[in-house]
Amino acid sequence: MLVLGYLLNLPLSADPANLGNRRELFVDDHLIESISGDARLQLHQPRPKEIAIIHDEPWEGTASGYHSIFKDGDRYRMYYKSMHIDFPNGELRTDSHPRFCGYAESSDGIVWEKPELGLHEFAGSKANNIVLTSEAMNGLAIDAGHPAVFRDRNPDAPASAHYKAILRSSEKNGLIVLASADGINWAPHFDHLILRLKGAFDSQNLAFWDPTINRYRAYWRTSPEGVINDTEWKPKGPRSIRTGISSDLDEWESIEDLSFDDPLPQEMYTNGVFAYHRASHILLGFPMRYIERRNGRAMEALPDPENRALRAGAHPRYGYALSEGLLMASRDGSHFKRWSEAFLRPGPERPGTWHYGAPSIAWGLIETDAMLPGAGKELSLYALEDYWHGKGSALRRYTLRLDGFVSVSASWNGGALLTKPLIFDGSQLELNFSTSAAGSLRVELQNENGQPIPGFSLEDCHEYFGDSTERVVKWNRDPDLSEIAGRTVRIRFELKDADLYSFKFRR
Repeated sequence: MLVLGYLLNLPLSADPANLGNRRELFVDDHLIESISGDARLQLHQPRPKEIAIIHDEPWEGTASGYHSIFKDGDRYRMYYKSMHIDFPNGELRTDSHPRFCGYAESSDGIVWEKPELGLHEFAGSKANNIVLTSEAMNGLAIDAGHPAVFRDRNPDAPASAHYKAILRSSEKNGLIVLASADGINWAPHFDHLILRLKGAFDSQNLAFWDPTINRYRAYWRTSPEGVINDTEWKPKGPRSIRTGISSDLDEWESIEDLSFDDPLPQEMYTNGVFAYHRASHILLGFPMRYIERRNGRAMEALPDPENRALRAGAHPRYGYALSEGLLMASRDGSHFKRWSEAFLRPGPERPGTWHYGAPSIAWGLIETDAMLPGAGKELSLYALEDYWHGKGSALRRYTLRLDGFVSVSASWNGGALLTKPLIFDGSQLELNFSTSAAGSLRVELQNENGQPIPGFSLEDCHEYFGDSTERVVKWNRDPDLSEIAGRTVRIRFELKDADLYSFKFRR
């Protein structure tokens, strides 16, 4: 875990934030007036678990990746690029088989299976899990090696298009939209490309329905300089991300490059943006940071020197570039709080790690049962390893507590966080928090002038300790907050050897 300590001295907000009864996280400083004492915002890192899937089938290989993962009813679905790269005589080869899109599913998000779909022939047999090939569909030249698949949550989406896939065109500059009724059998949603000449697209380019704005959002790879068109592909400048909004996935507006509160230049190969399901007004992203390192003794000490030398023989950056996962958050979809410290580091040195392309976090975040009996649900995300290594890349599962990306954290010395003025709708305040056995957390509700509201002061609040994702706060009086709902208030959280991950007012 990384500790980020600072003190915020911001002016009082002119207009209070209207929270309603939605959950709020601390992935940005949107609601923070000040942090004092020995409190700080702390970025948390996912914990590695088991290998979820290995891409070692003859139609898969070492370059398999760009996973899309989501829950769909009583099962979980996974889609991914099936591709192989090897280096015979130091030459990079990708022609052992065409690019495919593979499919897997799971009943729990932990154990995954590759069903025999019987759709597409490979080596004389249809006994495989290939769901899409790179063969043309209705005149559209599909690159199945850059898939992003999602369950369309647009309430007006017809049954024939409950699932959508975004793929790169293999001939012209633009993206192809496919639709499906069952997530298995696909057809073009439009007879033309979308976002023509709007990006580089050499990555996982994605779209999804945003329920907060009732529009589709798209995020794709771009390059600020160079020449990119139907006949030339010469991107230049740092790898970056572009976004747009649409009512129908066809016509796009508000197209702009993402901006960040972090002024440091960062090259981001993927974006992984999604609406967080427990707080859908907050957009999160797990971009893959790309870093070009020089060869030298530090590089020579890393795992797989022979494999690294083969990669470098094809191109220096294949051998000496490194990757890792970042966390970023936004409330408007275009300006992001980007945490410069790594969210997912390459981890302990071992074969298949510390190289170009991995870890790359899959697009999608799901809830799974915690490994500890009685511990409830936790978040599962997945990241690539063994990329361009061995016989096939692998996808490892990682876990976080619910809302556990960033916390307000205080040491034994104690600290506090004060929110900006806000309005809420509800009768109870619910916390997601954790303390040590000797730690504590208390809450005070203040009026807009910073004075404790009678009956809701720190002195009136019970001292809380424990580890819960949904603890209801009580004061000495009736905990019903209905009488102050709709009024402008501020919240003061006082912590000692404790972490606060999120809060919400509930009815």
